[in-house]
Amino acid sequence: MRSVAVVILITFVSLHTGVSRAGSAAGSVLRPVHTYSIVARDPATGQLGVAVQSHWFSVGQLVPWARAGVGAVATQSFIDVRYGRAGLELMAAGMPADTALTQLLKADPSPGVRQVGMIDAQGRIAQHTGKQCIQYAGHVSGRNFAVQANLMMTAGVPEAMAAAYRESQGTLAERMLVALEAAQALGGDLRGKQSAAILVVAADPGKHPGDDRLVDLHIEDHPTPVKELRRLLKLHTAYRHMNLGDHALERNDIEGALAHYGQAEVLVPGNMEMKFWHAVALVNAGRVPESLPLFTHIFNEDSDWRELVPRLVDAGLLQADLATTQRITGPGRKEEKP
Repeated sequence: MRSVAVVILITFVSLHTGVSRAGSAAGSVLRPVHTYSIVARDPATGQLGVAVQSHWFSVGQLVPWARAGVGAVATQSFIDVRYGRAGLELMAAGMPADTALTQLLKADPSPGVRQVGMIDAQGRIAQHTGKQCIQYAGHVSGRNFAVQANLMMTAGVPEAMAAAYRESQGTLAERMLVALEAAQALGGDLRGKQSAAILVVAADPGKHPGDDRLVDLHIEDHPTPVKELRRLLKLHTAYRHMNLGDHALERNDIEGALAHYGQAEVLVPGNMEMKFWHAVALVNAGRVPESLPLFTHIFNEDSDWRELVPRLVDAGLLQADLATTQRITGPGRKEEKP
């Protein structure tokens, strides 16, 4: 582990030196992403995550970093994305979060303008707010989480975020979003609002690339990014139920599919996609009468959905004979063009 960590730190130092010699304060090292963020670990699931909001375009490309089974990092103020990359590499090599951050700060010629929050897979916290971070700036940590903020409208933002996170319930993503909402309620970034992001990874690496990224939502440019992030997280949860419903259908678990489709529909009741596949699952479960009101509502909203019914029958995905298909589609179905 020691030799791996040394290589990482040498790379970190050499990259910094190159930028310093170039004299570029506006290059890859110094980006003024003043913001508020949270890094956290769910002790029940082992999931790790980062959530952030800033008056800066596409903050999700710069501030949040996380790797399953390793840790999570938020690098902000005049950020250096290498705190994310190298921080994760050092923790992956076995270094605790506090030791990793200490080593990275020692190798940084400009630690005074940095603000960083880190958490490792064991829930150990490390934070830094440089003396040159613009007020109001500060950080607060608790059990399995750390919040940090700079260039805030008012003082007390990290404390409000910490209190909101402690008192919240739900998934890790939901709880981190509550912390962002608490920050915004106090005024948030002095400059206003522009982008936000939530990243959550699993406790352990997945078998396939991307499997361990459970939530990865970015709001690039929006007048109310935290509010929009709330909407997308709800939609993300609903579509996760849709995916689980599809997997249940593949296993011929009709009741399981119905349960997931039903939960998705409750979350997003106006979504025709969710209503449609819920109705399809009902037909495949032999509960055609229960499906008919759903189909009727869908076709009244958008008649094009009617055309999908016989296509699903032909594909073997809808278990319906000709009479049942005609019951479902009713009058008005378009004829296929030759």
